[in-house]
Amino acid sequence: MTYKKSEQRKLRVRSKIKRLSSRPRLSVFRSNKLIYAQIIDDAKGVTLAAAKGKDSNKVGEEIAKKSLAKKIKNVVFDKGEYKYHGRVKALAEGARKGGLNF
Repeated sequence: MTYKKSEQRKLRVRSKIKRLSSRPRLSVFRSNKLIYAQIIDDAKGVTLAAAKGKDSNKVGEEIAKKSLAKKIKNVVFDKGEYKYHGRVKALAEGARKGGLNF
């Protein structure tokens, strides 16, 4: 079965994350206008916190604030199919600035 490069990247990243950790994952989705972030507990299959907006840095800080309120400090960063560049990198830096460890 052949996949697009973006699908291959997503599968590779997710397989490493699931193999590596029992920590919740910080998942990122990027649309043309907005960027979305969720903290997901894969063991229970629930979303613990979510944030969205136009400014990636602020979204990162907001998701960090929401997760710290629920006493979640350590997460695994799931960039999905996106390269760690631009808005995805800005979101990660904002989350780190807000107090998340990954």
